[in-house]
Amino acid sequence: MVYLLDANVLITAQNLYYPVDAVPEFWDWLVHMGNTGEIKMPIETLEEVKDGSNDTERDLLYAWIQDDANRAAILFDEEVQSALVQRVTDQYAPDLTDDELEAIGRDPFLIAHALADPANRCVVTTEASKRRQQRQNRRIPDVCADVGVQCCDTFTMLRALRFRTGWRG
Repeated sequence: MVYLLDANVLITAQNLYYPVDAVPEFWDWLVHMGNTGEIKMPIETLEEVKDGSNDTERDLLYAWIQDDANRAAILFDEEVQSALVQRVTDQYAPDLTDDELEAIGRDPFLIAHALADPANRCVVTTEASKRRQQRQNRRIPDVCADVGVQCCDTFTMLRALRFRTGWRG
């Protein structure tokens, strides 16, 4: 199984529970799992992390993502199929406006990467299902369910891959 990370997985980890400078084991583990091919980030979500940086001078997550070895380890080096992106986007609504497309962001790309091999790929996000949401407000878990893509939260992935802070020892 390849776990494809949404940008919010790294952003939330840095901001809430695994800061780069406080829990380096988590970030080293991500690189290790990226090198084994079990955790990856499509370029679209990787760029979202960079684009969301407020202060690139002091942003530890930005610096982590810019490191060549880290980036190479977690980058999912596969072109997304435009037909799959369109199929996913249509799940939000077939007649989205430009403003709605901007609000959705790069989520359809992430889901489309998983849709290319749904038996072996799982989207990881911090978003929670909200089935009643419509159009650009739809959540990743709901769109994944509608197109037949596996989806889980960060902690489900961490349990499945047996993360622990002493993983090296």
